[in-house]
Amino acid sequence: MEIGYARVSTVKQDLSRQLDALAAAGVTTVFTDKKSGATRDRPGLHGALQHARDGDVIVVHTLDRLGRTVRDTLNLMHELEERGVGIRTLADPLRIDTSTPDSPMAQLAVVMLALFAEMERTYAAERAAHARAVATANGRRTGRPSVVDPDKLEHALMLRDKGVPMREIVTKTGLARTTLYRHLPPRPDPAR
Repeated sequence: MEIGYARVSTVKQDLSRQLDALAAAGVTTVFTDKKSGATRDRPGLHGALQHARDGDVIVVHTLDRLGRTVRDTLNLMHELEERGVGIRTLADPLRIDTSTPDSPMAQLAVVMLALFAEMERTYAAERAAHARAVATANGRRTGRPSVVDPDKLEHALMLRDKGVPMREIVTKTGLARTTLYRHLPPRPDPAR
């Protein structure tokens, strides 16, 4: 029996490309996750692993859907091999089908693809960190967009400039004290 497994890293991402490929391959039992591959704590993966029996094959779109580090991927594949469960990929440039485990080329392909997945994860993190650093250096804010109402901030600034105490500004604007300290410009130095 073939058991499908599909995963994306966040809840905002779409599984349809992987699900369509699994359906086109004739896989009818599919487990899914919307969680990072950096962890093995994934309910869909656990479901697929529990469902798999000796002689079954777990089918994934690409090998990196199983794990993002070489060690995790190889450990998982070793566990499955000991249980008599194979792995087959659909879209990797080097096709993998461990239901014939004696092939040295298949073993090489597994190691290479797992290594490429880990490298891509590392490089993606480096690219994201660099992009954040460049944005910050150019005065652009990074991260989630602010959800603070600019009218409330303007009102808070006006109240503060009139000498209204911070606790009263919090009450009148409904903004948290930490939000006000984070978003309001510093008070001018009276000694100058």
